[in-house]
Amino acid sequence: MTRLVLNHDTYEAVLREVVPGARRFLWILTADIKDLFVESEGGRFVPFLEVLAGKLRDGVEVRLIHAKEPGPRFREEFDRFPEFLQSDAFDRLLCPRMHMKCVIADGRLAYVGSANLTGAGLGAKSEHRRNFEAGMVTDDPVMIRDLMAFLDDFYTGALCASCQRKELCPNPLA
Repeated sequence: MTRLVLNHDTYEAVLREVVPGARRFLWILTADIKDLFVESEGGRFVPFLEVLAGKLRDGVEVRLIHAKEPGPRFREEFDRFPEFLQSDAFDRLLCPRMHMKCVIADGRLAYVGSANLTGAGLGAKSEHRRNFEAGMVTDDPVMIRDLMAFLDDFYTGALCASCQRKELCPNPLA
């Protein structure tokens, strides 16, 4: 089943369904990345990085791919969680050409849409302060397989060979 998610429904679908459902791996791709908060089970708001660190502690492999360096608040939050530096299950890549917004859990559920990994995009912002977003959540195995094959080509550096923007890339994969 594939369904449309708009605005606040994006937060509900991605951060309360797709991400929590990951048991083996979680791939997150975004153009922009900032510190953002999500509502925890106890009703308090926690940094999304705390959620990702918890996934790592639970043995979930996490790939975080983004286009630009995050700001100082994100980096401060990132540094609070030793899991990101100590876990072999965490990988963070930077690609200036990355413009996709995509979250995949275990190869069985995926979000593809317009929302970045920011408070106004995916985060728990007020309905009147968030961006207007549109996307799709799917469990279609063919769509997810094809998306993951494309992302694996990216992740292994297969797309770097023909990239004509290497001068902007801080760490080419190939």
